[in-house]
Amino acid sequence: MTPPVPVPTLKLERELFGTGAPMVLACDEVGRGALAGPVTVGIVLIDPTVRRMPAGLRDSKLMPEPKREAMAPRAASWVHAWAVGEASAAEIDEHGIMVCLGLAGARAFQALTAAVEVAADVPLLLDGNYDWLSTSIERRVRVTTRIKADRDCASVAAASVIAKVHRDGGMRRAHDELPLYGWDENKGYSTPAHFAALDEHGPSALHRATWLHERPAEAPTLFDLGVG
Repeated sequence: MTPPVPVPTLKLERELFGTGAPMVLACDEVGRGALAGPVTVGIVLIDPTVRRMPAGLRDSKLMPEPKREAMAPRAASWVHAWAVGEASAAEIDEHGIMVCLGLAGARAFQALTAAVEVAADVPLLLDGNYDWLSTSIERRVRVTTRIKADRDCASVAAASVIAKVHRDGGMRRAHDELPLYGWDENKGYSTPAHFAALDEHGPSALHRATWLHERPAEAPTLFDLGVG
């Protein structure tokens, strides 16, 4: 029997509002493990007037692509404000993935704060167990890391869906320009067909050259990578 897909809630966010926080930010990244394309960070802002989350909102990795695509505009209209930032494959090659997570996050934060006023020292929920964001935004908010926040916290799930659909759209456009690697299907992640195309055509400018030296014995499935 297939276990039920976990449903995120606003429990943690409402606890933060209960401490007097005037707003809560939430942040998630996508594309961290891809062979090609950018790493993308989504950030959203909610306030205490936030309504019940859109029905069907889940961690982007737990949603089939058609449902993610349909959910992204609903998630964007549900939150008070949102933004996306990216760091390119060339930047990842030059600086490394951890620096580029912070770089993409800083770009998303800058775009958000250019659109809306963000109070100093407000809480920000960050998916994972490592804070790669604080130093990049000069600790302007109070970052709390939480493992599986994209699964459990509705605001982080919204950030994850917005970021994922944004990045997927970019990879589909890249496929239209250069259809050799199947980016419309694999979105730049490791698949046998992607490796076969690399063997035949070599890497493109969108590939992370520093990531291509070692190939896993067996590429992970698209489902495992949250692509399907």
